[in-house]
Amino acid sequence: MTDVATAIEQQLLLNAVPYCGVDEAGAGPLCGDVVAAAVILDPANPIAGLTDSKKLSEKKREQLFEEICAKALDFCIARATVEEIDRLNILNARMLAMSRAIDGLTLPCQHALIDGNKTPETLLECTAIIKGDSLVAAISAASILAKVQRDREMLVLDAQYPGYGFAKHKGYGTAAHLEALQQLGPCPIHRRSYAPVKALLSD
Repeated sequence: MTDVATAIEQQLLLNAVPYCGVDEAGAGPLCGDVVAAAVILDPANPIAGLTDSKKLSEKKREQLFEEICAKALDFCIARATVEEIDRLNILNARMLAMSRAIDGLTLPCQHALIDGNKTPETLLECTAIIKGDSLVAAISAASILAKVQRDREMLVLDAQYPGYGFAKHKGYGTAAHLEALQQLGPCPIHRRSYAPVKALLSD
């Protein structure tokens, strides 16, 4: 897969095709929006250390977030809301967030390299790359922007809805989060369509 991803990038660069990397964060958590990012990197201004955001420490992600924002030719961070996740399902909400991120780019772009095995609806030509966040620098950058942005938002929501531990687990279904859900019940940012939340509401 590494060779395939490298070949795709090389072909785009060889043909001078402007492209972006796209990824999202927050499909698994029980609460909060799903956040996506699209990034056009500058080949003349490379960023060291880019990889899948999940493989990086929080400190390193924060450092790279600032560097990506400073060095990228263009980027856009977008989202699909909790309401959209519940209405559309998480897969369609992920694709919607990605589409919005791509559409939010201001520089001309002809091709989008998407992490995973599905592509969102967009006017651009798209290529899905499994584990692209580890193989393609632009997708890695998008992964980091989406992850850091969402984590920062969960810190804000932790202050708004205290007691759930959002600042620590970022909305994932940890034992502490599930226990807080049992004690406090769902709050407005919980995803009603997700099984642990849905079960409590039905009770």
